[in-house]
Amino acid sequence: MSPDSIYVASLNRNKINAVQEVFPSYQVIGIACISGVREQPLGLDEIIEGAVFRAKAVFEDCKYSVGIEDGIAPVPKTHSGYMNFCCCAIYDGKRTYMGLGPAFEYPPECTKRVVDEGITISQAFVPISDKPDIGYEEGIIGWLTEGRINRKNYTRCAVEMARIQIDNAELYSTKESEVPS
Repeated sequence: MSPDSIYVASLNRNKINAVQEVFPSYQVIGIACISGVREQPLGLDEIIEGAVFRAKAVFEDCKYSVGIEDGIAPVPKTHSGYMNFCCCAIYDGKRTYMGLGPAFEYPPECTKRVVDEGITISQAFVPISDKPDIGYEEGIIGWLTEGRINRKNYTRCAVEMARIQIDNAELYSTKESEVPS
C-alpha cells in the first residue's frame, strides 16, 4: 500500500464509506480488526478506548489509520439512562485526533437488555426490526429515523469532528494542548 492510503479498522462499509467521503483524495481501505474492548462498549471511556485501539492496531505504511467505535454511555435525564455515541480516532503514527458524533437514545427496553443481559444493541433490536445485520445496513439510527439519517452519515459526523484537528494543526500543536495518544 502507499502513504496516500487511509486504513479503516473495520470491514463495515458504513464506516469505510464515511471515511472516504471525509477524505475523498485518499485511497480508503478497510482492514479487519478487533476493538480491544467488549463487543458492546459501555461508557464513554470504553468507546474511546476501542476507537483508539483500532486506529493504532492497523497503522502501517499509510497516511492515517482510523478507528470508529459505537457504544452506549450514561447520560443523566434520559429515559433509559444511556445514549449512543460514535467515536472516531484518527492516528498518524504519532498523534491521535479524536471526534465524537451526535448522540441519540435507544428505546429503553433495548438499552435495558444490553446492560442487563450483556448483548449488543443490534441483538437487542432484532425482535423490533427483524434485521440481524442492521449495523451493516442502514443502522439502528436509519431504522429509528425511517431513513432520514443512516449509519454512514451518522458515522461521518464523528470522522468530520476528528478531522478538525488535522485541518487546523497549527491551533492544536502547542505543548500545552498535546494529548497523550
